[in-house]
Amino acid sequence: MSDVKEFDTRPAGNPSAESPLAWTFHRQGVLPRDANAGVRLREKSFLGHLILRGGAIILDEAVREVLGMALPARPNTLTLDESGERSIQWLSPDEWLVIVPGGEEFALESRLRKAMGQAHYSIINVSGGQTVFTLQGEKAREVLMKSTLYDVHTQAFPVGKGVSTVFAKSTVVLRRPNEDSWELVVRRSFADYCYRWLLDAAAEYGAIVER
Repeated sequence: MSDVKEFDTRPAGNPSAESPLAWTFHRQGVLPRDANAGVRLREKSFLGHLILRGGAIILDEAVREVLGMALPARPNTLTLDESGERSIQWLSPDEWLVIVPGGEEFALESRLRKAMGQAHYSIINVSGGQTVFTLQGEKAREVLMKSTLYDVHTQAFPVGKGVSTVFAKSTVVLRRPNEDSWELVVRRSFADYCYRWLLDAAAEYGAIVER
């Protein structure tokens, strides 16, 4: 721990903050509110995102101790806590994405580092570089079928699955946390592009954008 320099990216006080879609919403003005919408789109902004890398056994022990959750043991799977507000996403054999409510990430990182001790691992706070879109509605899957080559049929993509995949001309982590919704973990630089793509793909079904 003595060789690690920790930096809390959330400054003291209550400074104003803008989500990756703030300028998009500003330029767009009135948000789509189709009364018969088949798709509902929402940005879940300002969440805490941590990338964990290291041996599965030692990381799993630390995550269980600190978060009370187990690392997903199977490839392309997602674990959520009882509230559904905290999740761990399998990204590769030695890499996981942890998403928690905004403001928890710095304390979580510190506690994980303490629990890991001198083990070989990496924890990176990527909160400022990513955002999450939630896609719901009876036509949500149809929109995804227009947008990605990955098979999103319920038999191929059950609840609890998550994959890194191509989305239009970008890449996202596509996840299905529950029966009624999909999540897209999007890089900040692609947020505007993916948002506009989703609105265009959803146009024939009607769309509601929630803030």
